[in-house]
Amino acid sequence: MATLLLVEDDPTNARVLSRILEKRGGYTVQHCEDVATILSVCASGAIALVLLDISLAHSTYQGRQLNGIEISQLLRQNPKTASIPIVLLTAHAMIGDRDQFLQASQADAYIVKPVIDYDAFLQLIQQLQAVPR
Repeated sequence: MATLLLVEDDPTNARVLSRILEKRGGYTVQHCEDVATILSVCASGAIALVLLDISLAHSTYQGRQLNGIEISQLLRQNPKTASIPIVLLTAHAMIGDRDQFLQASQADAYIVKPVIDYDAFLQLIQQLQAVPR
């Protein structure tokens, strides 16, 4: 089955999401927070979809701390990674956040954490993989 890249800085969230994706979804999950590695792995063609936390405490690139919005923008700017579906993961759930984050990041979807409806979560991932960009 497809390999997904999970960019999440909270170990508990990473463990829970990985378990859902692997056990219930049948996916292979790679977990990474290093931006250079994220860009490289995605450019290699090995990743079918990126699950990207917006607030990242440990992700730096070229000496600068980046959040998930900025990482998504970098992925969209590279022709090798521009078509990979990106799902933003965030605890930010205020009115207007969804539209603002999707527009700024050019991501394909937005999911509020914690993920409660696992079936809907997995269904969204399956749908995004099936849609050509």
